[in-house]
Formats: sequence, C-alpha cells, structure tokens
Amino acid sequence: MQETAKERRLGVFERYLTVWVLLCMIAGMLLGSAFPRAAGFLNSLQIAHVSIPIAILLFFMMYPIMVQIDFRHVVMAGKTPKPVAITLIVNWAIKPFTMMFFAWLFMTRVFAPFIPEGMAQQYVAGMILLGIAPCTAMVLVWSYLAKGFMGHTLVMVAINSLTMLVLYAPLGRLLLGLASIPIPFATIALSIVFYVGIPLVAGYFTRTELIRRRGIAWYESVFLKYTGKVAMVALLITLIVLFTLQGHVILRQPLIIAMIALPLLIQTFLIFALGYWASRVFGLTYEDAAPTAMIGASNHFEVAIAVATMLFGLHSGAALATVVGVLIEVPVMLALVRICLKTRHLFPVKVISP
Repeated sequence: MQETAKERRLGVFERYLTVWVLLCMIAGMLLGSAFPRAAGFLNSLQIAHVSIPIAILLFFMMYPIMVQIDFRHVVMAGKTPKPVAITLIVNWAIKPFTMMFFAWLFMTRVFAPFIPEGMAQQYVAGMILLGIAPCTAMVLVWSYLAKGFMGHTLVMVAINSLTMLVLYAPLGRLLLGLASIPIPFATIALSIVFYVGIPLVAGYFTRTELIRRRGIAWYESVFLKYTGKVAMVALLITLIVLFTLQGHVILRQPLIIAMIALPLLIQTFLIFALGYWASRVFGLTYEDAAPTAMIGASNHFEVAIAVATMLFGLHSGAALATVVGVLIEVPVMLALVRICLKTRHLFPVKVISP
C-alpha cells in the first residue's frame, strides 16, 4: 500500500502568518529598545558565536520536526541523486558569484553616493561571507512548513555541512581576494550539534520508544497532534529574540540597513527561483523541490558573522552586513514558504511507501 506524504496543518498560525511575523518583529525591536541591557546580556550568552538562547529556541523548533521523521525515508532520500546535485550546484557554483555581483553592483555603483567613504568594500565583504555560507539547520524548519520531504532535507543538511568545511575557505579567498580566510570550525561544529544533532537524537529515540510502547496509531493521532504548534510558537519567539538582540541596528542606521537588505533580498529570491526552476525542469516532485530551492536561499548566518568578526572586527561594516542577513532571514524565508505552498500544484506529488 502507498500513500502521499502526510499533510501538516498549522491552522490559525499559518493563515495569519504575515500578521504574527510583523508583530513579532515590532515586539522584538521595542523590547530591545526598552531593555538594552537585558538585550546585551542575552547577546553575550554565546559559545564560539553560537547564541545559547537561540540554540534553546531552535531545539523547540527542531524537536517537533524530528519526531515526525520516519528515518527509513532518510535512507531512501540518500539514494536520490537529482535533488542533491541541484542543491550542490546552486549552492556552490552559482550562489557565491551572484552574491558577489549584486554586492558589487549595489554597494559600489547604485548606492555609492549614499555610503560613507571606505565602507562599501566592507559591506561587500560581509555580503559575500553570507553568500558562501548556505543554511545547514534552519532549512529543516522551512522544509517542514512548506510540507517538503524531510528525509531529503536531512540528507542535504549533512552534505552541506561537510561541503562547507571543504569549500568555504577557498571560495572566501577567491571572492574576497585574501591570502587566507579562517574557517570557524567550532562555530560550524557547535551549530550542527546544538541545532541539528541534539534534537535529531532526541527525536529519533522519542519516536522509536513511543511507537514501540504505544503503537504507531497512538503516536500519530495523539502525540504528534500537538507537536506542530510547539514548533510554530518557538519560531515566532525566535523571531522576537532575534529582533531584540539585533533590531537596534535598524533604529540606528535605517538607511544603510535598507541599502544592504535590498541586494540580499534580490539574491535570496533569485537563488530560490533558480533552484525551484531547476527542480521542475529535472522532474522533481514538489516535496523534493521545495527544500532543494530553500536550502540555497537560506544562509548560515552564525558562520558568516563569526568570520566577518575575525577578519574585520566586531563593529565593522562587514559584520553589520552579516547581521542584516540575520534580520531578514526569517521573514523572507517564511515568504518563500508561502510561495512554495501556493505553487505546489506545478509539481507532481511524491508517493512514499510506508
């Protein structure tokens, strides 16, 4: 017997997602402005540039997703080469170079008259560091919300993490014109452990033990009934915390933030469109196409911030550009989720054997 991938319904959260996102962004900026010391304290809780508060919130976002993954499907996804090939080509052969082009075009040409002297190249550097750091964790959330195939998403998270260790430094040296570029091994390793490893292990053992003790029917009808809402609430709280920690940069330099955000937005939508179009051309199902396109569009901003800080300093223009990547990440990726859901009829539906 065969069945299509199970629908994941988010009810009121999904229907009014834009409203919740805007309210959370505003709430975060207001909290950051009203309690700057508290925001500074939370921002200081880091290990190798990995935020502990964000790591805790991401656990509550990832764990409800992990408990829904049938790990037999992960093995099946690893045997499907097309999504893997498309993602690797878009992430590493296209995305870094389009980001460099948009950064150069907007920072040194279009917005040059409005940018302080000497800062344009730093903004370009920060944007390039974002462009060579594809997402290795949050894409699990975007794939889940878009009703993508989580087996494929988990495989690509693993492959992206390994590829970043090999290609990040060479691409950074090439595009930034530096003799050497540090690889923040501790940041990559800790972010993978905190954001993916711990919730993955917890989800696997929860699923295995509860199904063994209570049966698959109870597990799906009772236990999983409430997990999706936990993930969504955690996502909205994460958005509040991100804007509490970093929203002050918008209030301090709104024009500069807007000028950096525009090319980042164009880059994100372009890379998403390329991945989505390639997925359709090569006959991928919607469940594979959605995560394939979003993996390239999203960024591993912790790594970008860590490298920008090490190379240029904490208060540099490069570091500021990577922080703008943090601020636009969640609302933009949620917009792409909605685009995926609206266009899923353009793709065949994946059929998964139980």
